[in-house]
Parts: sequence; structure tokens; C-alpha cells
Amino acid sequence: MKIENMILKRVAICLVLTMAIAFGTTSSFAQPDTVKVGSYVISVHDINFHDKEYTIRFWLWFLYRNQSFDFSQQLDIPNAKEIEEPVIIRDTVNGYQWVQMKMKCTMKESWDVRDFPFDRQQLRVRVENTVFDKSSLIFKADPTSIFDSREGLDGWRLTEFKVSTDTDRYDTGFGDPREGHDHQTFSAFRIDMEIERAAWGLFLKIFIGMYIAFLIALVSLVSHPWELEPRFGLPVGGLFAAVGNKYIIDSLLPESPEFSLVDILHSLTFFGILSILAVSAIALKYYNNGDKEACLKVNRIGSILVPALYVLTNLYYVIIA
Repeated sequence: MKIENMILKRVAICLVLTMAIAFGTTSSFAQPDTVKVGSYVISVHDINFHDKEYTIRFWLWFLYRNQSFDFSQQLDIPNAKEIEEPVIIRDTVNGYQWVQMKMKCTMKESWDVRDFPFDRQQLRVRVENTVFDKSSLIFKADPTSIFDSREGLDGWRLTEFKVSTDTDRYDTGFGDPREGHDHQTFSAFRIDMEIERAAWGLFLKIFIGMYIAFLIALVSLVSHPWELEPRFGLPVGGLFAAVGNKYIIDSLLPESPEFSLVDILHSLTFFGILSILAVSAIALKYYNNGDKEACLKVNRIGSILVPALYVLTNLYYVIIA
């Protein structure tokens, strides 16, 4: 009897060990739960270059089985400045949890203003679950996601819209003291949009003052080179007008170390007005030396060369923008 009991105990121990090993092996290869997520973008508006932000209104929907997921409490949009309390609709379809959320977010954005106002901008929205990392939750993008072409944009044109999934790695364990937990990686749902501005109307609005300032300076070349007041007064007045126009435009744009189209066109205007002053000064110098013929020749050449170079260089930089 003792021998039989010992054999039974050994068999029981072997069974327990076998089950423990099998359970551990199964757990190590457990697959994360998949969440199907999609988006319907209602509108993008209040685009603010100076404050580096814009507002987006959109629907998000999630389909999943895991009852532990609660996107009403676990949703995060890392690149958002502000997220308003969403409108949430819940339902169950064919055993899946179906959650719809109407979102309104103020997004932060680093605008590329090098070609302003002929600029293209990349808008990105990233959605994550704040509790479950990629070992527990993987997003799958719903290809039916769309952008509302009727109400979506005002003054811009959508050139690209796509949704996809990615991962975000955080090089911190968020205080987790366990060994090997010094970082976390979360699955992310991405909404990527490329927009292009309808620019010509805006271009005329913001640069008309600058071009009029140059024309005011150019008018001075019509008078005789020895008429000092119009020859030097008009260009100086045009220069101040051009500087004021640049300050107005710069107040609309974020600070940038790069030389933008706005900087280039205003710099061309400044140099153009300076060239007009230089032509007047050289012509006056010849006149004071008694060489009236050279004076008039310099004035004639300058009256053609300066505006021609100004127009050509402006066209070149506007076209390549």
C-alpha cells in the first residue's frame, strides 16, 4: 500500500509539473487582443500658425472582444493640446464591443512655412490606449475611414488622407520597479492628412502692400536725377512701407530660423529699393561732376535694369514655391 501511495504521489507531481510547464509555455506565446479602429474626420479648422495649433473634429470607432478595454477612460492622443469630453455611444454586435466616440481636439503642430502662402502641411493624429501596451493590445486600421470632403476644410485642399497603425516606444517604465521594465511600447492608430492651400488670393492680399511700396520707390526714377526730394524721398517712404508690411506678415507666422518665401520676397524688395537709391546717387554724382550725358545714361539703364531684375527674381521664387 505504501508503495502504491508513493507511486500515486509521484504521478500526481509529474502531472502538476507537466501542466505548469504547459501553462507557462502557452502564456509566453499568448497573442495580444486586436482592436479594429477607424475614423471619420468631420472638419479641420481654426488653423493657427502663430500659436502652432489647429482644431479637428472626428469620429473614432473601436471593435473588440476584451471586456477589460474601456476607451472612454483609457484613450490618449499624445500630440493633442486639449481634448474635449467626447460623446460616447456603446453597443454590442456579434459578440464584439462596438464603441463610437465623437472627438474634438486642439492639436499642436510644427508648421512648415518656408513656402508660405504656397505651403503644404502634414497633419497627424495619434491614438493610443493608456493602460495596455502592445503585448496586450494591437490596433488594426479600418480601411473604410474617410475624410468629409464637403465640410472638412476651408481655404485648403486635401491632397492625401490615410489611416495606419504604428508603435510608440517610451524609454521609461513609468515607475515600474521590476527588472526589464525600463521601457514600454504601445500600439498606435494614426490619421495622416496632407493639405494644400488655395494660395493666390491670399498671396495678393498679403503682398500687395509690398509691391506697391516698390512701385512708389520706382516712380522716383521718372523725375530728373538732380531733383533731390522725389529721387530720395519716395524710395525711403517705400522702404518704410515694405518693412511695415513684413512685420504684419511675420505676426501671422511662427518664429522660424529658416529663410522663407516671405523673407526672400521682402529681401528682394529691400534690395530693389536700395538699388533705386544707388542709381539716383550715381546719376547725381555724374551730374555734379558736369557730365549730364552720363547722368542721364545711368538713370535710363537703371530705370530698365532694376525693375526687370526685380520682376524676374520674384517670378522665379514664386514659381519654385
